[in-house]
Amino acid sequence: MIAVPAGPDNLMPPLTVSQVGHAVADLVFDHLAQMGDSMHTVGDGGFQPELASHWTWASDSLSVAFHLNPQARWHDGVPVRAADVQFSLALYKNPKVGSPVAPLLANVDSISTPDSLTAVAWFHRRTPEEFFDIAYQLWVVPRHVLDTIPPDRLGTSDAARHPIGSGRFRFMDWKPGSRLELIADTGNYRGRARLDRVIWSVAPDGQAAFAQVMSGQADLLLNATTEELRAAANQPSLRRLAWPSLQYGFLGMNLRDPTQHARPNAFLSDLRVRRAISMALDRRAMLQSVFDSMGALGHGPFPAAASTADTTLRVPPFDTAAAAALLDSAGWIRGRDGIRMKAGRRFAVGLLVPSSSETRQRYAVLIQEALRQTGIDASIQGMAFGPYVQRLTTGNFDLVMDGVGIDPNIGAVLQAWGTGGAPPNGLNFLGYSSPRVDALMDSATSSFNPVRARAYTRQAYQQIADDVPAVWLYDALSYGLISRRFQVPAVRPDGWWKHLADWTVPVADRIDRDRIGLGPPKS
Repeated sequence: MIAVPAGPDNLMPPLTVSQVGHAVADLVFDHLAQMGDSMHTVGDGGFQPELASHWTWASDSLSVAFHLNPQARWHDGVPVRAADVQFSLALYKNPKVGSPVAPLLANVDSISTPDSLTAVAWFHRRTPEEFFDIAYQLWVVPRHVLDTIPPDRLGTSDAARHPIGSGRFRFMDWKPGSRLELIADTGNYRGRARLDRVIWSVAPDGQAAFAQVMSGQADLLLNATTEELRAAANQPSLRRLAWPSLQYGFLGMNLRDPTQHARPNAFLSDLRVRRAISMALDRRAMLQSVFDSMGALGHGPFPAAASTADTTLRVPPFDTAAAAALLDSAGWIRGRDGIRMKAGRRFAVGLLVPSSSETRQRYAVLIQEALRQTGIDASIQGMAFGPYVQRLTTGNFDLVMDGVGIDPNIGAVLQAWGTGGAPPNGLNFLGYSSPRVDALMDSATSSFNPVRARAYTRQAYQQIADDVPAVWLYDALSYGLISRRFQVPAVRPDGWWKHLADWTVPVADRIDRDRIGLGPPKS
């Protein structure tokens, strides 16, 4: 039982952007190959078989043939075939679907199917991470289930709420706003999951989720706050669970007009204004206030756990006097009420925040006060996760407290900061675009020299930092609370759930299923 303050947006792999949605997709669906715990993204040496039992490269490395495991089955009993792989890639890349993963598959040209168990991936060019692109980014979905659904209706279809996959867990039930349940696929070709059942229990808020774990109603709480960790320190049934994370939090500034995206944002398109906002925020004091001693300061458009992280980037310093001078130079002059005005317009913006994140809500309050002191009226717009995602993906906001989880590869920065990552095909919700960043990352992802690749990436990071589309606030160091019943393998930065099928509970610690109303496990 996992207690969470918000459920998934949907359960369709090409479309889901929520953490719960990603976890469910990863447990219900399979990749052609799975990246190992070494998390090596260059070449295929760090990958293990999943749907593909093995693979063979062409001599020019511009194609790789995946040989599917003939025992692989969809959860409705239909065999997994090469045509499913071919269909999946086309679905991800279809602009009518609007998948945020599509830009990450740009180098994969197509899939051919010489026979029913062989799927050949063809690449536009040879790159160090071409295998990562096709193996890590593509969840294979069932053609026979999805091929009759109009691509532009995929996210709202019944299949997005009742998915049929091939993974070690199968979908059981989803009551939005309440709970989502998976069960072990007892006849799975990769072996039965060692847990019978996994349930996400959706609580009204973070405090309610914490209460469920403290009372024993739930077994796992993710993203526990400092206060919650302290409160649970003497709880004999719980222990702390910590793991590195590829998530980071920032204050994002929409560069486009929220209502007319073809126009620049009247407040935030000016670099002087964005630098002033960054310089008005005491990031270290805010980090201490929100996380106490358990926080890690953000340094740029990356998490500290990323292989390309660089803590030496230059970012605007905390300097309220310089911030005021920049706003003055941009024509924003303080009015009688202390709020700045320009051409008769008050500097009044909305600050979008998900109510499901206590961390981001706390930051929003601190940011609102700091901006008020600088002469900016930022009204906090807190909302449930679903409406928050809808506002975020449609660009209907000025400022946003955002948290991004990226992939572990070199080119991951393009997901949220590359021009090609702009919606509907990416996570670049701020409308940020830099030809120099795009060119530098093209060089980085094409170079087989790791030293050069890292140098190109650092230059791209510095360009983004100089353009100030965001204020880098914190790295998401993940702390959770978990029942002592569970024996947990290593937890990976790219997803706490990666080894969930191999979590175990000793016989002496297993619950009485009938006592809590679950009954026997279903197949």
